[in-house]
Amino acid sequence: MPHLTPNSIGSVIESAVSKRSLLLGRAAHAFIIRTLDTPPPAFLSNHLVNLYSKLDLPGSAELVIRLTPSRSVVTWTTLIAGLVQNGHFASALIHFSNMLRDHVQPNDFTIPCAFKAAASLRLHATGKQVHAFSVKSGQVTDVFVGCSAFAMYLKTGLIEEAKKLFDEMPEKSIAMWNAYISNAVDVGRPRDAVHKFIEFRRAGGNPDSITFCKFLNACSDASYVELGQQLHGFSIRSGFEESVQVSNGFIDFYGKCGKTGQAEVVFDEMRERNDVSWCTLVSVFVQNHEDEKACGVFLRARKEGVEPKDFMVSIVISACAGLSGLELGRSVHSLAVKACVDDNIYVGSALVDMYGKCGSIEDAERAFHEMPERNLVTWNAMMGGYSHQGHSDTALALFEEMTGSYRVPPSHVTLVCVLSACTRAGAVKQGMEIFESMRERYGIEASAEHYACIVDLLGRAGMVERAYEFIKKMPISPTISVWGALLNACKVYGKPELGTIAAHKLFELDPKDSGNHVLLSNLLAASGRWEEATLVRKEMKDVGIKKGTGYSWVTVKGKVHTFQAKDTGHDRNSEIQATLAKLRRQMEAAGYIPDTKYSLHDLEEEEKMTEVGHHSEKIALAFSLLALPPGVPIRITKNLRICGDCHSAFKFISGIVGREILVRDNNRFHRFRDGHCSCRDYW
Repeated sequence: MPHLTPNSIGSVIESAVSKRSLLLGRAAHAFIIRTLDTPPPAFLSNHLVNLYSKLDLPGSAELVIRLTPSRSVVTWTTLIAGLVQNGHFASALIHFSNMLRDHVQPNDFTIPCAFKAAASLRLHATGKQVHAFSVKSGQVTDVFVGCSAFAMYLKTGLIEEAKKLFDEMPEKSIAMWNAYISNAVDVGRPRDAVHKFIEFRRAGGNPDSITFCKFLNACSDASYVELGQQLHGFSIRSGFEESVQVSNGFIDFYGKCGKTGQAEVVFDEMRERNDVSWCTLVSVFVQNHEDEKACGVFLRARKEGVEPKDFMVSIVISACAGLSGLELGRSVHSLAVKACVDDNIYVGSALVDMYGKCGSIEDAERAFHEMPERNLVTWNAMMGGYSHQGHSDTALALFEEMTGSYRVPPSHVTLVCVLSACTRAGAVKQGMEIFESMRERYGIEASAEHYACIVDLLGRAGMVERAYEFIKKMPISPTISVWGALLNACKVYGKPELGTIAAHKLFELDPKDSGNHVLLSNLLAASGRWEEATLVRKEMKDVGIKKGTGYSWVTVKGKVHTFQAKDTGHDRNSEIQATLAKLRRQMEAAGYIPDTKYSLHDLEEEEKMTEVGHHSEKIALAFSLLALPPGVPIRITKNLRICGDCHSAFKFISGIVGREILVRDNNRFHRFRDGHCSCRDYW
């Protein structure tokens, strides 16, 4: 660089900063030392400070500034800004103090850097000192300085001070309004955010895309559906319908409010979409339990060339878990491997959860052990997988490993998994000990879910009366899950009196849920109290409660086959009926007797046998035996609970045909093998 002027050298250093080339920057610095006077011109010192601070070499930047005799506000601000940019917040504040000792007045670029450093360190006292200085120097009224002070107060939790500063500002930028609205949403004050948006509009403010998105977050958090729809109309009138960011915000808003149809309309009307658009719509369907649609959107995205990112892949895997779609889940897993996102902790955790919920515990274990890093969600998913499939001892051992060897503190969800494992293992003493030590050992207050686990634990062990006494002593109001656990225990152990009490509590809490009425009706019918059972069903009819239709489905070669009770509409119906008849003969020869108490009607005994023999899960099983190759596990999903007779029949059939049968109902997982079930005959 023999003919470079000082200005040219400055340009070279700027280029080194933009290219992040330390080699070029040091070469320029060496040229300055060799060819120019010492010290070099002040503006070159500023360039060098900027170079070293931006490239995260604070020691070199500080050395240059010490060797610069004439340090201006630009020199100090360059150093402080570079330190803040690279996360050296404490050093930035120290040099801000050094700047003041050097009798250099900070400007409207320096002070915001100091505010950011104080906010990042949560030093509200230091932030207040910087605020006081900005007031004395008359710079607090600057929009940029005022906005930085406001952000500092919000980040350090001084909400009242932030409000006061906001109200005192003579001129507020849109960034300041956005910061106020955003913070109100983040700290759970959506109503405050809405009021501030209205105030913003009355003051003549014109929202930008960030304002729209933050306001939509407030509307979704508070379920202000109508207000959000009004904003949608306003955004169209304001010309923001072309904004991809705003449209994505509306998709998310409608999804969180349960309006999946409107979310889909917004998506379909977008002229331009990005990865976030597709990912948001997939997430909307998963949040609203429309997992099949979520998978359909994902497949559409792939056809349109959208690259699978870690967040989208993890969401789709969750949808596969909801559908029990093992085949599709494995396909997405292979796609994650090809896209190199399988090592992502969220994708890995979703895979563990998906395989566990689809009944493939071996694949769940493999995914768990292959993860380079695990978080609490991963551990919980693995424990939940073990617990759901009856491997309770393994789940408890994993809990001991997590809290012992790995020293991972459990969460509220972890203890639900652990108590559920104790429940399925029948470990009453261990479960009670864990429950009673939750607060002291782990600092976790028992919630309704934990109480429900204990009621289920006692109920499964046949201690139904003790479970009822436990409920009466609860320090919180019993929830639906608590009374539901008691009602189920009453059904299993034939306790119609207690069951009636539990059922009527459930009717008060959730009068429209047909499942509770049906469970009570079946409990009374199983006890031979047909008149009372009929009365319960009549009451359902009188108040307009309809029993949910029972469906069972299986996936064969990528196609889902769905069945209802007494279903004769399948293309292979004649073969299915013949298989059912053959299975019934084989089961009866093996000692099976149809349990007609699970017939839902007061019928003659022979009619009851026909009734229970054609439940949807039995038809799905017969079809699976016809459609799947020998030896392949049969996986059936049911939207309601599997009935007791089907449960008993499946145990017989698993031994007769030598097949593993996995049934996931709306309550738990059942793994039938060699005449036994993983649930230990408690369904």
